[in-house]
Amino acid sequence: MMDRGWIPYCGAAPLPADWLARWNGDPLLILAFAATASLALRRGVDRPFWAGMAVLVLLFVSPLCALSSALFSVRVVHHVLLTAVAAPWLLWGMPRLAIRGSAPLWAAAHILLFWIWHAPAPYAAALSSDLIFWTMQLSLLASALAFWGALRRAAAPTAILLLLAMMVQMGLLGALITFAGAPLYPPHAVSTFAWNLTPLEDQQLAGLIMWAPAAAFYLAAALWRGWHMLAPPATAIR
Repeated sequence: MMDRGWIPYCGAAPLPADWLARWNGDPLLILAFAATASLALRRGVDRPFWAGMAVLVLLFVSPLCALSSALFSVRVVHHVLLTAVAAPWLLWGMPRLAIRGSAPLWAAAHILLFWIWHAPAPYAAALSSDLIFWTMQLSLLASALAFWGALRRAAAPTAILLLLAMMVQMGLLGALITFAGAPLYPPHAVSTFAWNLTPLEDQQLAGLIMWAPAAAFYLAAALWRGWHMLAPPATAIR
């Protein structure tokens, strides 16, 4: 079990035998999701928005939330899905939403926040306080929304360059975590053993997830933007 010094929002680290029953029924969270859905229905969002909302429910209501208390690797998956899947889908479902500020500015802000929250001390603080936990989650989501939203207005070469920069920094952070010689994250110093992983093995798995699968989302987006930049314009039918 997780050390008593850590009280993560998603609860104490579950065991393999019980984690699938660990749904998060926080009434304030459910109310926030319901209010967001009600507002979205009134505003007439498109279908991708609801896909993004489904990812948020998966991350914060399903047993995946509890599992992220046990394994740093699952927390990394959680953050990647939050910033590289949920955020662009939410933006895709709100085509009329305009993000102020330049794409490079928001890219830099998002990268900075991503690195800060995966540093050992801020990460440990987030697993010790609900307020800091939600500061981490909301700042990552908000900066990701701003980044993906600003990309819509950016010229294709700029957007591709920023997506590749995002891919590189994700790989760099993943490599640093993977090749660290010792466990860096005290909240997971005990909780990984029930899952047949040492803290260092869990940390290395997390780094590999950042290094390859997470970076692949940004590479795919860059290739998609490049394809549309190079594709010949559609010829009008006369």
